[in-house]
Amino acid sequence: MATSAVPAAIDAFLALVQGADGMDGVRVIDGPPGVNFTEKDRVYVGFSPSGDQAAEMQQQFASAGARLRDEDGTISGYIESRRGDTSIRDRRLRVFELLAVIENGLRATNDNPTAPTLSGTVLWSGLTAGALAQSQESGALAGLSFTVHFRARI
Repeated sequence: MATSAVPAAIDAFLALVQGADGMDGVRVIDGPPGVNFTEKDRVYVGFSPSGDQAAEMQQQFASAGARLRDEDGTISGYIESRRGDTSIRDRRLRVFELLAVIENGLRATNDNPTAPTLSGTVLWSGLTAGALAQSQESGALAGLSFTVHFRARI
């Protein structure tokens, strides 16, 4: 019996992002950056430059007898877009475009009614927070940290 849904939820969320329509030409990275990537658009799963945690969790008893537990957790993510020009607006629009791809992948649809369950690893999940950063570092850069919240029964 698993003591946490976090590892499976991260794996399922990573697969969802990697397979999402609209991610062509985007590098999807599991965890923090390990090398200097050349792709202009990147999505990191389990990483945010503003914090060290890849995920967080809290648990409580789900029923009498202490046989089941409910787990609330978050998965950190970060989207970055950079180019050699100085158009912050274009970079800002791009990170929110990629965020929309991710958020839409988490929503239930007729074709994928179980999308919010992250392939059955959690009861539900959804995008709950984000923070935009912008700078001019050898050209325009926009970074968007985001949080996916989930609930699981373990």
